[in-house]
Amino acid sequence: MDAINVLIVDDEKLIREGLSIILSSYEDIEVVGTCGNGREALEFIRNNDVDVVLMDIRMPVCDGVLGTKIIKEEFKDVKILILTTFDDKEYIHEALKYGASGYLLKDSSYDLIYEGIKISTKGSLVVHSKVANTIISSVSRNGGSLKEIEKYGLTDKEVAIIKEIANGLSNREIAEKLFLSEGTVKNYISTILSKLELRDRTQIAIFAFKTGLVR
Repeated sequence: MDAINVLIVDDEKLIREGLSIILSSYEDIEVVGTCGNGREALEFIRNNDVDVVLMDIRMPVCDGVLGTKIIKEEFKDVKILILTTFDDKEYIHEALKYGASGYLLKDSSYDLIYEGIKISTKGSLVVHSKVANTIISSVSRNGGSLKEIEKYGLTDKEVAIIKEIANGLSNREIAEKLFLSEGTVKNYISTILSKLELRDRTQIAIFAFKTGLVR
């Protein structure tokens, strides 16, 4: 199996070096570089093969939100994982909106960060449960998932698939769980994206969290 090429982006040198040393100890991770802000990261990606970016949110010159935006505009296949703290809820929403593949707490274990990197390469949303619960409670108090389902005309099967996407399952895993073919799941996801006017499965997962479909 080819190693996953990881770029670490953080304005604190000690954090960059620490993450680099630890992640390099995993056989299937190759830390290809480190950068101090989002714009440096974009320049690096233009000249190097990068699969996953570990991106701090709060950085001078170009923070993680803007960094995510400019990288995803130019390199749609690069996965971006936000490293965050509990104080960054608004930033997290913005980064996810621009295409980040998820977020992890800065004090997460290295094994959790490693697993998050692997999960992101499969196209699934990476969500740290503690942060997710905090965000969900703040954005879904006045909504109610039932109203959202009625508003968009979602069927029971579509809702079930949305929930599984938010839980991080792949198309194949969803197909097995719901007794559908993988092709049928793909068709459902296309319909869901059209109904919700969304771009990708990451945004579907965000929709599920915001509306309280997943708690």
